[in-house]
Amino acid sequence: MSAHRIRFVMVGGFLGAGKTTTLGRLASMYMDQGLSVGIVTNDQAEDLVDTNTLRSQGFDVGEVAGACFCCNFNELMGTIETLGTAQRPDVILAEPVGSCTDLVATVIQPIKRLFDAEFEIAPYCVILKPSHGKRVLRNESGAGFSPKAAYILKKQMEEADAILVNRIDELDPAEVDELADLVQQSFPGTPTLRVSAKSGEGFDGLFEFLGQQGDFGRRVLDIDYDIYAEGEAELGWLNSSMHIDAEEPFSLDELLLEIVNKLRDALIEQDAEPAHLKTIGLWEGFFGVANLISSDTTPELSLASGYDVKSIELIVNARVACDPAILEQTVSAVLDDVLESRGASKRDQQTRSFRPGRPVPTHRFADE
Repeated sequence: MSAHRIRFVMVGGFLGAGKTTTLGRLASMYMDQGLSVGIVTNDQAEDLVDTNTLRSQGFDVGEVAGACFCCNFNELMGTIETLGTAQRPDVILAEPVGSCTDLVATVIQPIKRLFDAEFEIAPYCVILKPSHGKRVLRNESGAGFSPKAAYILKKQMEEADAILVNRIDELDPAEVDELADLVQQSFPGTPTLRVSAKSGEGFDGLFEFLGQQGDFGRRVLDIDYDIYAEGEAELGWLNSSMHIDAEEPFSLDELLLEIVNKLRDALIEQDAEPAHLKTIGLWEGFFGVANLISSDTTPELSLASGYDVKSIELIVNARVACDPAILEQTVSAVLDDVLESRGASKRDQQTRSFRPGRPVPTHRFADE
């Protein structure tokens, strides 16, 4: 008798949409049912806040770094296999890079064609990020991103089996209605679910939706890879990790929030729109996370540690519509300022800043 098929649940969405929080909540729900769960995160470089956040919450996490799932398909499958060495997972939750699209043709269809005996595909859900999503769907000129970057956000939703309007706990009911209406106008017939990854509202319905059996992941895009590549390349990418030491204890949560606040202010001064800023501080089994999802939203402490510390591992991830060299200078200046005020210093810093390269998928199945 052959081994059971693994349920493959991929959740897409633009940078800062809430994918990591969504995957963490879904993982807990599957585990509450007694199922074994593996999570695969994805980024263009190492030192990913998302991976550290999920691992710190006790989940079994593998990371595909250096390219998106579509361009690193073999590593995606190898990472899933590695997660299954101790116990074959019942469910794999996959989080693609937030600037990536065309995932039905380059990830879901190849799994169906090449690994059908091992996997069953859940409905492919894409999270709508309210802050940028509303402006892009309204076709507002001041959306914070160029039309080419907005093209990616729209294409992500076009290939979805369902679109999730997230952060409903932060929005007025009228705003949620407006977002749902905009989604239906732009993508008629696509199921729209209203959820809050943070509070869990709407997740029972989402969990039920993901449990459906059927032929999902069929909306293969008609996509212009030149526009797609140029839209991705407009984003500066920075991943930086370091060790922080201070003579006197300081509040970890206040440090993280101040880093994100000062980065936001510095980027606004440069007219550089943040797609997502995240920072995590880790020390001896506890951690805190702060993030920002757009220039017109408030930075938030998404996971509080409640600790004072003298020493931490710090990771900063920044995805911003600006030149990577300028982004690196800005992050460095903010960190120096924030650490100096606490009499703290950094060591063993590793930083990588770049523009994402042109996506070249390992496989692309455009025909049904």
